[in-house]
Amino acid sequence: MANIKQTVKLGVFTLAIMNVTAVVSLRGLPAEAVYGMSSAFYYLFAAIVFLIPTSLVAAELAAMFQDKQGGVFRWVGEAYGKKLGFLAIWVQWIESTIWYPTVLTFGAVSIAFIGMNDVHDMSLANNKYYTLAVVLVIYWLATFISLKGMSWVGKVAKVGGLVGTIIPAGLLIVLGIIYLATGGHSNMDFHSSFFPDLTNFDNVVLAASIFLFYAGMEMGGIHVKDVNNPSKNYPKAVFIGALITVLIFVLGTFALGVIIPAKDISLTQSLLVGFDNYFRYIHASWLSPVIAVALAFGVLAGVLTWVAGPSKGIFAVGKAGYMPPFFQKTNKLGVQKNILFVQGGAVTVLSLLFVVMPSVQSFYQILSQLTVVLYLIMYMLMFSGAIVLRYKMKKLNRPFRIGKGGNGLMWLVGGLGFCGSLLAFVLSFIPPSQISTGSNTVWFSVLIIGALIVVIAPFIIYASKKPSWVDPNSTFEPFHWEEQPAAQVAGKTATATATAGTAASATANESVASPTGNAPSANNSNNSGKAPNIPPKG
Repeated sequence: MANIKQTVKLGVFTLAIMNVTAVVSLRGLPAEAVYGMSSAFYYLFAAIVFLIPTSLVAAELAAMFQDKQGGVFRWVGEAYGKKLGFLAIWVQWIESTIWYPTVLTFGAVSIAFIGMNDVHDMSLANNKYYTLAVVLVIYWLATFISLKGMSWVGKVAKVGGLVGTIIPAGLLIVLGIIYLATGGHSNMDFHSSFFPDLTNFDNVVLAASIFLFYAGMEMGGIHVKDVNNPSKNYPKAVFIGALITVLIFVLGTFALGVIIPAKDISLTQSLLVGFDNYFRYIHASWLSPVIAVALAFGVLAGVLTWVAGPSKGIFAVGKAGYMPPFFQKTNKLGVQKNILFVQGGAVTVLSLLFVVMPSVQSFYQILSQLTVVLYLIMYMLMFSGAIVLRYKMKKLNRPFRIGKGGNGLMWLVGGLGFCGSLLAFVLSFIPPSQISTGSNTVWFSVLIIGALIVVIAPFIIYASKKPSWVDPNSTFEPFHWEEQPAAQVAGKTATATATAGTAASATANESVASPTGNAPSANNSNNSGKAPNIPPKG
């Protein structure tokens, strides 16, 4: 939005749709379809305790620091210092790196269903080596395209979002309605309870991943200043966007549950199988390859957008001296090439986990959970940091503020988001009983060791940083708690200089006023044995 003139403002509904496009992805619908009617409870619960708090808190923080670089590094760093700020942006970057194999797995399955032979398509989608090859080819293709510049990727992303997400979502819901209205047999019991049996711990474990469905809404906070009367209209856009998002997720999940029995639901294949079953019902099976291509294109467009996106944040922070010069290298177009290559190496290693996991589905689930664990660390820092900044930076202008006066509403919203994130974080470590993930030892090892490595790494990098890492061309502004001591030192220095000037002026005046018209003699100055009455600097 930086290139848009101040007179151009976003409408409430426009911003709401932008938020929906940024958040909604259909690839996670099968994970919740196994819950039937109670899936709606999980969607609403996560929206209340995570989606809406994320949107509002991010809007306040983005508006507070709209003229400063750093994003979540700035937000958390202002509250807790550089180390935790660096941790926040680090896990945000690594989380997106781990996300690529999962979303590309979905893309590989979509491509497998382009054929017209159901048995062959299903067999190909279950083939680990096929999936591994497609993931790596698409990812590295996206990386090399990103290295050529991102000028045209925005257009691809817009088309991909529409063709690969919004249209398929609407189509899936419409197909579900037509199916039920024409007497189709529902595999979902609409008379079952809306509230899940929370006494059965297994019922809430898999649902923890739903928080990642809503992840990314904090990005919408950058547009808070692009709305007229943001204190009134931005919350409207948030709630409208949240409502549309929840409706798409709930109705889309129901549409899958109607056409596929819960026992047959697969995390990676059921979305394509659901479309295929609906198309067969309306005698339009020829549409199955079309929707598969559309979904695959949506995945490619999303990856193209994200490959270079999150890495830009860590790149900007790195130039300020937080990453070795190796990670600051760019190509002729200014693209952060070394970061992209390191990111690609990590994606390749993670993708090779296909050979040790029992199935594509188990690989998909475990990496999805690791992504959730890491992203939620960043969110917990963001929510708690927003509350801390209400006390550390009381007087800073807040163009958008949660609550007109006092901090009570911020405690409620930020606290709700923190507690919801903490709950999902804890549950993410527990293997879901509904999905075959193979050995529990492998599950816990990947999650715990993976999370520890990712969290410890930024502290090691921070402890190793050197003054030579700072790029002289970096314009990264200091934190407020760095500016205050600097201002105090500058103020004392100015006072000392002014005092010295006053003393010198007084001496000169005394010399002019002397009856003899002569300056004090050197002998008199030496005999006094006293230095000028100037306070020490600083």
